[in-house]
Amino acid sequence: MAKVPKQELGKGIRALLGNSGTQEDMRSKKKKGSQDGIAKIALEQIETNPYQPRNEFDKEALEELAESIRTFGLIQPVTLRKLDGVKYQLIAGERRYRASKIAGLEAVPAYVRTANDQEMLEMALVENIQRADLNAIEVAISYQRLIDECNLTHESLSDRIGKNRSTVTNYIRLLKLPPALQQALKKDKISRGHARALLSIESKDGQLLALQRVLLDGLSVRATEKLVKSYNHPQISSSPQRDNLTPLHHEVRDHLSRKWGTKVLMKRKASGSGQLIINFGSDDELNEILDLIEGN
Repeated sequence: MAKVPKQELGKGIRALLGNSGTQEDMRSKKKKGSQDGIAKIALEQIETNPYQPRNEFDKEALEELAESIRTFGLIQPVTLRKLDGVKYQLIAGERRYRASKIAGLEAVPAYVRTANDQEMLEMALVENIQRADLNAIEVAISYQRLIDECNLTHESLSDRIGKNRSTVTNYIRLLKLPPALQQALKKDKISRGHARALLSIESKDGQLLALQRVLLDGLSVRATEKLVKSYNHPQISSSPQRDNLTPLHHEVRDHLSRKWGTKVLMKRKASGSGQLIINFGSDDELNEILDLIEGN
């Protein structure tokens, strides 16, 4: 059976990250007098990248990488640019740089590139976009920064990174989510499919209510889409609605009733303020409800 060839990176990425070529390519570059190449650089000469798209590094993952580096060394070089004097600045590989410091290395192998601030920003962002461990919000932020700071359109960015334009647009739309939803996506509490469905709700309050419903009941993406549809297109009742509750408010109220095993009433004003009323039949039942609320 013929092997399926691995998907290549877009031409723009290969041009930006051409430092990861074969040894033969590197020898060819050196013969031509290129300033780019691999060198052993002392960690004390390296400073971090102010354009680094990532600002969170998992401590446990860093320790695991550091242990691997202690055993096998740093297999993949970091990428640097030369500054004035004997200083270098990271373009890509801050996670490897941090883990190397934890591992006690004094120097690391590095690709040394010639790049101005604009090129450095673009290389750092594109290199990070290609990482598998970036969460959706980090990818979206990187896309937006490339568009804003490198003066790219959605179309030109999609060509540059080898992605469909619709993929770029869908990621950037995630930045319109309220902070609570973005945080849930970053922490893998919901998927991109959930987030895209919740974006269909026009009001931010509605999105937040739907998020609580998704988290409380562990709804699948398809179930979330149905919930959003019921919210955007509620069935018209023959009797006038006096409690100002949307279908989502009813869902939340009914969920709490089931969870606490008692009747829960919800009152809501047109302004959005309201009350939750929890019924209980005895002090023992009240204590049971309080234990459930506190998670005991």
